[in-house]
Amino acid sequence: MLVLPSELTHRQASATLAMLLQGLRAVPGAQLVVDAAALQVFDSSALAVLLECRREALAERKTFAVRGLPDALAGMAALYGVAELLPAVA
Repeated sequence: MLVLPSELTHRQASATLAMLLQGLRAVPGAQLVVDAAALQVFDSSALAVLLECRREALAERKTFAVRGLPDALAGMAALYGVAELLPAVA
């Protein structure tokens, strides 16, 4: 499982994405789970990072899911019409 930092805004997006993609390639198995429970400060860049991570996971033939997506970020994903691309896992 990969873990997002407590802050993910435009400022941290590139570094966070690089960390996730490095982790993606190191995580064995057919499923990638990103833990977003620590997120406290974020903007729409967080969605962009998660969606790019999802795209890369699917390219690696892995399923993708998010654990602990904050309600506000889930609402933003729904508003943008991408909520179904970020499936939740317990």
